[in-house]
Amino acid sequence: MPIKVTCIAPVNIAIIKYWGKRDDDLILPINDSISVTLSTDHLRTKTTITAGPEITKNVLYLNGVEESFDNPRILRCFQEVRKKAKASGKCPKPELLEWNIHVESENNFPTAAGLASSAAGYACFVYTLATLYGIESDELSGIARMGSGSACRSLHSGYVQWARGERADGLDSLAIQLAPASAWPDMHVLILVVSDRKKATASTHGMATSVKTSDLLKHRASVCVPERVKLVQKAITEKDFDTFGRIAMKDSNQFHAICLDTYPPCFYMNDVSRSVIRMVDQINKLAGENAPVRVAYSFDAGPNACLFLMEKDVAEVSAIVRRVFPFNGCTAEEYYKGIPNDEPAIEAIPTTVLESFVAEEPNQLRYIIHTKVGDGPKRVD
Repeated sequence: MPIKVTCIAPVNIAIIKYWGKRDDDLILPINDSISVTLSTDHLRTKTTITAGPEITKNVLYLNGVEESFDNPRILRCFQEVRKKAKASGKCPKPELLEWNIHVESENNFPTAAGLASSAAGYACFVYTLATLYGIESDELSGIARMGSGSACRSLHSGYVQWARGERADGLDSLAIQLAPASAWPDMHVLILVVSDRKKATASTHGMATSVKTSDLLKHRASVCVPERVKLVQKAITEKDFDTFGRIAMKDSNQFHAICLDTYPPCFYMNDVSRSVIRMVDQINKLAGENAPVRVAYSFDAGPNACLFLMEKDVAEVSAIVRRVFPFNGCTAEEYYKGIPNDEPAIEAIPTTVLESFVAEEPNQLRYIIHTKVGDGPKRVD
């Protein structure tokens, strides 16, 4: 009889960005990175793997469309998990390791649009395959990394650091949890989806070009990142949102500066993205020029914004977002997804605050997702 396993895995958003490889085959980064794992209640990849003697070949479907299973990264992850399962002797049914598999994977968020879909996808593929074969999850970081570098971070909950490592074989380039999601329960995230279209320049191509041509990238990796990693580690431990937010925004800015310093340049943000940055800057200045940061933005390789903020500020910030980016092409439920708003808190916001923000043209954002820091992969069937 065929055996079926279904698991989900989360998206992670880097606060200290990964951009650049020191080894393309093993996917070894040129610098450490730190990320936040988002709740699978609102953004997740769901993967079902069926293994059986009647399955004549390995098949992969992504969002209902058949993809090539001969993708080198897919094959490598598949072979490495099987090899580890054979070596462990823990596979509940040894013939499983000889059967072909049928994979169905789907995202409930835009794919290839700069929201870490490949990280969630490869993490879910590796985790589901390992669950099928009876492998412990703490053995998977290095395998997921060989599918998509940042996938190793999506194997953990909360706040995660992916170590650059020093070894040529990559055995020390692994992701570790800095703190669980429960360590900082007030942290919330608003994802502003500017575009759900596939980006023009794939991250892999843009990254490789940056490594070859950007002088700023080398300076960032050797000088800026080591210091920022220490500051963010400390900020997470001490729940220091001001430091966390400032570093998140500076590192995001520098990452996109590297994309412009690349030749030919890579363009991931657009005019709406820049309007989001101006809005966040104005929000932070409401309390005074030298007041602590209330909301911080971070953009991965795409135009979509991730806004980090404390729970006490969610109502006001989300109201401002909807003031600056009005909509008229859908319902409120379609526009603002995820964790519901606290309507009484929104109604208490002074109109003078909202009126100090100028509205953009309607429908600049596709929708907003309100979520929190969340847990790592899990089996759901």
